[in-house]
Amino acid sequence: MDLMKVVEKELAVGTEYPDFKAGDTVTVHYKIVEGNKERIQQFRGIVIQRKGSRNTETFTVRKMSGNVGVERIFPMSSPFIEKIELNKRGKVRRARIFYLRKLTGKKARIKEKRV
Repeated sequence: MDLMKVVEKELAVGTEYPDFKAGDTVTVHYKIVEGNKERIQQFRGIVIQRKGSRNTETFTVRKMSGNVGVERIFPMSSPFIEKIELNKRGKVRRARIFYLRKLTGKKARIKEKRV
């Protein structure tokens, strides 16, 4: 067996998250440590991309804070992610929707996929 696969299997974190992809709106409950205090911060936005596989997988979430776009990259295997909520599914044709960065206002909306 490949040595890298053995190491990845040992370090695998067994957390279950909902199945989401680019275009979906998610809320990430992220644990923040400030000094000796811990709190949960919610980051709600649109998933721009998912990248990597298994333990090295990351996803990028973009939200608008005022008139400024804020993007944050979360590793899937992070112990600081408390939970991920899937708020709504988006209907997009691409796996990486970086074109959303240039759009503002009503153009930046993504149609909701009916299930």
